Amino acid sequence: MKTYDFDQEQILKRIEKQVTTITAKLKLNNFDNPDLTFFDNSEFQRVMNISPRLCQKWRDENIINYSMIGGKIYFTLTDIIDLLNKNKKNKPKYYDRINI
Repeated sequence: MKTYDFDQEQILKRIEKQVTTITAKLKLNNFDNPDLTFFDNSEFQRVMNISPRLCQKWRDENIINYSMIGGKIYFTLTDIIDLLNKNKKNKPKYYDRINI
């Protein structure tokens, strides 16, 4: 019989990350009122797939709006959508001539 040595701390961290990711995805599907749908800093980083340092840089450079309450940072879904829309790039016109 095979035995496995599991590190409980690693397992708990992995489960916590998965729960946070699932929560973030559920929030993305809640478009009833994007101004009332909030993401904390770690959820935002997971949704955007960015590092903590890049997230800090975006806040420092006012690339995204955020709220801070008691040292905890929050982003609204509206702010995330605005960030994505402001940085949306249109495909070059020469793609219109090519059938892809």
